[in-house]
Amino acid sequence: MKAVILLSGGLDSSTVLYQAKADGHECHTISFDYQQRHRRELQSAFSVAEKAQVTQHQVVNFDLRQWGGSALTDDAIALPQERSLDEMSQNIPVTYVPARNTIFLSFALGYAEAIAAELVYIGVNALDYSGYPDCRLDYIQAMQEVFCLGTKQGREGKPITIITPLINLKKTEIIQLGNQLGVPWELTWSCYAGSDVACGMCDSCRLRLAAFAELGLIDPLPYA
Repeated sequence: MKAVILLSGGLDSSTVLYQAKADGHECHTISFDYQQRHRRELQSAFSVAEKAQVTQHQVVNFDLRQWGGSALTDDAIALPQERSLDEMSQNIPVTYVPARNTIFLSFALGYAEAIAAELVYIGVNALDYSGYPDCRLDYIQAMQEVFCLGTKQGREGKPITIITPLINLKKTEIIQLGNQLGVPWELTWSCYAGSDVACGMCDSCRLRLAAFAELGLIDPLPYA
């Protein structure tokens, strides 16, 4: 089957790509340059896609900075740093980008239907402190209904299916799965700050480092 995989270049989405490969699908990856805080993750997305030998890698360009509303699209909103895991679990963080996954999935749906793909893979995860409303099961179920009702394929009884391999996994379990699948962690990027090395202080870095440490593993990324 043809599958479209949303690929940010991060730990989760890279694991999902390798899961789609292991599932035997023809993989088409899609990344998004939405004028986020940095482009470092897009470099990783390209590198991971190239390493995985995907059929095609697309980058869609649009500008969410014109609206802002997130620490990832508005420089006036500071990135949270050095927060404990307990602090991260309290509220939806300022790194939430308004409606981002709805926008991403809409592009992925259009791409999938245009190439007659049957599957869309996305690395959403409802555990491990993220708190993002568009990473939860009820949201994915609602978007699946949109996929069914809003496309020619869906109305003809061949809906494009959303696949969420990580939705109920802890970060440690995602890393374990990625190790089994051969994900090249050294090519991935999770840090919210753009630099030659990961900051080690933002929420994403701290979650990633904590998970590797819990497993007794060393994260191959360089950290400041």
